Amino acid sequence: MENVEPSMPKSRTQFAAVSPPPTPRLALSIREFCEAHGISEGFFYKLKKQGEGPREMKVGARTLISFESAAEWRLAQENRHGRGNRGVRFDDRPAPDTRHITDGVP
Repeated sequence: MENVEPSMPKSRTQFAAVSPPPTPRLALSIREFCEAHGISEGFFYKLKKQGEGPREMKVGARTLISFESAAEWRLAQENRHGRGNRGVRFDDRPAPDTRHITDGVP
């Protein structure tokens, strides 16, 4: 009698439907914003009351903060506390080279 190995079944994943990539998130809830920035929700609402919170948008009953608004808020906080700019542009591109060539070599 021959010793015949049964053929291996094909992987189930080979036949699974390919799902599209997940839709990227574009905004944070207030709770997510606070967690991401290491502040309490109470402090968030204190900043909001003082007019120093990030811009918000209403989507139905939800209040969201876009990633752009969160980035603008962080930049405003840095500038407000004297730590801003330092030659780094907001859009993360390197600052233009402002050094002057003194030895005449281009």
